[in-house]
Order: sequence, then C-alpha cells, then structure tokens
Amino acid sequence: MNRHDRNVLIACVITTIIALLAFWWSSRYQVPVANVTKPSYQHRDKKATRASGYYATEERQVERFPFDPNTADSTQLLRLGLASWQVKNIYKYRGRGGVYRSKEDFAQIYGLTKKQYRELEPYIQISADYLPASQFVKKPERDTVRHYPEKMKEGEQVMLNTADTSQLQRVPGIGSYYAKEIVHQRQRLGGFVSLDQLDAIDGFPQQAKPYLVVQQSDVRKLNLNQLSLQQLRQHPYLNYFQAKAIVDYRRLHGSLKSLNDLRFSRDFTDEAIRRLEPYVAF
Repeated sequence: MNRHDRNVLIACVITTIIALLAFWWSSRYQVPVANVTKPSYQHRDKKATRASGYYATEERQVERFPFDPNTADSTQLLRLGLASWQVKNIYKYRGRGGVYRSKEDFAQIYGLTKKQYRELEPYIQISADYLPASQFVKKPERDTVRHYPEKMKEGEQVMLNTADTSQLQRVPGIGSYYAKEIVHQRQRLGGFVSLDQLDAIDGFPQQAKPYLVVQQSDVRKLNLNQLSLQQLRQHPYLNYFQAKAIVDYRRLHGSLKSLNDLRFSRDFTDEAIRRLEPYVAF
C-alpha cells in the first residue's frame, strides 16, 4: 500500500472506534422512562352515566284513565305510556283529517303492541261526534211485500198482439218471464196469427191460451219485392237460402206476384209457404 492509502485506512478505523465509544457512553447513562398511568375520572352526574353503551333515562309513571284518541292531548297520551314518536304520528293523522271511529281504528297505530292495546282498550271512549253518521240516520223501511198483478177471471181475455207485459202478467199461468218472451217473439214475427205459435216458447203454459185472443189485422207484413237480403233474413220464418231465392227470383224474373212463384224453388216447401203466407205482401 502506498502512503496515501494507509492514511485513509487509519482515518476510517479511528472514526469507527470513536463512534463505538460514543454509543457505549450514551447508553450507560440513559435515564429509564417511568410507566405513566392515566388518571381516572369519576363522573358524578347521574344523567350522564352510561349503561351498556346507552344513556340511562328516567322512567315514566304509566297511568290509566278514560281518553278519546280524537281529542286527547300529547300530555295525556304520554301519561298513558305511548312513546313520543307514537304521539307525533297520532297528531299527524288527526291533522290530515283522520278520525278514530272505533277502538279497532286506534289499534292500527304504528308500533302499538298487543299488550299495550289490551291494557288501553277498556279506557278508549270514542265520542258520538266522531261515529259514522249512518248509525244515527234512520233508514227508510223497505216494503218487503211483493205486489203481484191481479189475475184475470174466467171469461176475461186480452189481445195477444197489442197487450204489454203488465197486461200479459194478469193472465193465469203467465209471469214476468213468459210475458217478456211473448213480447220478444211477437216483435220478431211481426205479430201472432195463431195461438199455436206460442208453443215455440219453451214450456209455455197451455192453461193461458183461453185468456188470449189473436187478431190477424195487427200483423206486420213483409214486402218481398222491396226488402234486401239482410232484411228478409231477420224474419224467423226465412233462412238465408230462402231469402237468397227471393232476391234471385226478383233479379231474374222481376217482381213477385204471390208465393206460388217460389214453389219451383227447392227451398220453399208447402209447409214453409203456408207458414210464411200471413206475413208477406207484394
């Protein structure tokens, strides 16, 4: 090693020795730190004491006395044992126009337990001013006696083609149902030409026929030369094929003179012509 390198090495060794001596000296005379304990504080204010993480509150003395939930104030409701938020909800309900009309209505208060309601139920007194008005309005008595039309006597008769339902109900054996069916069938046909046509009504009472009279002059006629296919089909005694046969005849041969003009059509039998004859005109 040259002279310069030796000087550097000696300087490093001296510096290391000085550092070790300084560390040993400082650790020898270091003062130990004493354990410091936090002072304890005793809370004397009972209202500020905590129990299991919650503030202790002063218990209220629950009372029982008659009350009307529609008029009781907050002081009374709190004395009954209701929570402040329940009292607030009651005030909101009443403020919106709500009315407790029965004890069961009071049971709908949010948060009210079954036990609380059973204890309060005997003391709830709803004023008559808040009860439904329907309980105090006298309802009119309904006439429960049904008045039936007086039936016709033997020998009396009614015109079948002009009588209304009230007149028909006077006929023995005919009630409201058969009276309506007679009028309905009469409108479809254009009138009755025979009492036997009533047999088309299912279950028609035969004992009613002696009290009915048929006048063929009251029958409405069909003009076969003027009515359209759809109009002809509306009659109970004309089906689609018969109505089409009439229209086809008019188109090919001109106006009909009588029902005999249709005898060559297979859709018109002798029975069909006989039944239709009282209802047609040319």
